[in-house]
Amino acid sequence: MQPNRDWNRREFLKTASAATLSALAAGFPRAVFSDEAKAEAQKIKPTADTLIVLWMAGGMAHTETFDPKAYRPFEKGMTPDSFLSTFPSIPTAVDGIRFSQGLERMAAVMDRGTLIRSYTAGDLGFILHSRHQYHWHTGYAPPQTVAAPHIGAVIARTLGPLNPAVPAFINIGQRFDVGEGEELKAFTTAGFLGSEYGPFNIPFPEQAADTVRPPMGMTPGRFEDRNKFYKKLLAASPIGEFGSDYQKESLLRALDNAHRLLGSPAAKAFDLSLEPLENIRKYVPGYQPGQRFDAPQDRFGAKYEEQMIGRFGLGCLLARRLVEVGARFIEVTTEYIPFLNWDTHENGHSRTAAMKRQIDAPIAQLILDLEERGLLNRTLIVLASEFSRDALIEGKPDRKVKDQVEVPDRIEDPKHYGMHRHFTDAGCVLLWGGGIKRGFLYGVTADERPCKTIKDRVIIEDLHATLYTAMGISPRLAYEIEQRPFYVTRDGQGKPIRELFA
Repeated sequence: MQPNRDWNRREFLKTASAATLSALAAGFPRAVFSDEAKAEAQKIKPTADTLIVLWMAGGMAHTETFDPKAYRPFEKGMTPDSFLSTFPSIPTAVDGIRFSQGLERMAAVMDRGTLIRSYTAGDLGFILHSRHQYHWHTGYAPPQTVAAPHIGAVIARTLGPLNPAVPAFINIGQRFDVGEGEELKAFTTAGFLGSEYGPFNIPFPEQAADTVRPPMGMTPGRFEDRNKFYKKLLAASPIGEFGSDYQKESLLRALDNAHRLLGSPAAKAFDLSLEPLENIRKYVPGYQPGQRFDAPQDRFGAKYEEQMIGRFGLGCLLARRLVEVGARFIEVTTEYIPFLNWDTHENGHSRTAAMKRQIDAPIAQLILDLEERGLLNRTLIVLASEFSRDALIEGKPDRKVKDQVEVPDRIEDPKHYGMHRHFTDAGCVLLWGGGIKRGFLYGVTADERPCKTIKDRVIIEDLHATLYTAMGISPRLAYEIEQRPFYVTRDGQGKPIRELFA
């Protein structure tokens, strides 16, 4: 189905809601393989047990981060076509690979991983962040006739938990009561796979310990009685109220899983107060015991930046602790909120500088900590964003779409200095650990505008195929739903990028 170029949020929600209802009515999703695909699957040797996605929500400009181009500092009256980067480049631990200023800590660990500079986002028509995030996380462009499962849910369903007490799919840092929250919910689910494979959501990592305890003031006995009553009520309810037998049983199993975690020693991993203070400060400089990062976040400024640095930093620390107790899939996000964070429609330079301060120390520390603990080799870390940005081009040079940002002919105000438009013809993905090459560069982009991909293009099907292969899952695996196969990569056509593996 070709996407409608004028497809909007209302239509997104309408089709997503219909797909969710379809998922509730769906029966048991049986894994299916052709004989050829089965033979291929048996040859796959996993190189990773755990996958961490570090999600740069909102559109991270490649020329401002991991693929720097010609730099020119701000000058009043400059034209927007006179610069390609608003930060000078810096060396990394790998000769020939440079990052942009502000990513010094990550530059120092580039020798542990691979940099892809040629990821290109799908052509989905008028660019809507939640649609491209849906595409990245499920491998399918919305709308779909069934509720497409998130990549974390596919991994949870296919491989199961590493530790039966730890949720197999954990999502850290994203709220769903902010702008486009309902659209984000559309793909942050297990879809037709069933509730037990859906995300364990932790919007505020400093409050993670509260998610594995009974509500404050409730005695253990009362909590146990309420849990039993709810399960009894659910089991006795008509099938139509909660979907098919399979979906209802999946929800009951999800409740059992959550209850198991409450009484498990693994629950301590969620309690960041048990981490030595000096370790926390490596992720969140200046952190004070008991500091909270859940204040209203609807404005710019130093306080907002402090809140976001704390949330993402603690999210990365929590991810490390969860890997140590056997988590299977973890996503840590900088959080998508329209016009905030990486969604740099204005003040592009200053806000990108702020985002670098948010991610640089904790990501580098996560890699170093996992390496020190002997966990990096079996943990695949992926840093990605839904698309890139440019000062002038909306979409791709040969497939431009309607401009969403006004760019003046001459820049008189620093707020117009930066990358404000959505660019989909190039983007950066970084990989560490999990059998991936160390100190490796893949893909080439042009050094003149448009800074598009010119060698080794990477599309979502092949990126997902690479991640699934590393985890020991065939890209041609399908789950039968509504009497037809739903492949984990679109139509089963994803091909792993073999050059990336060590």
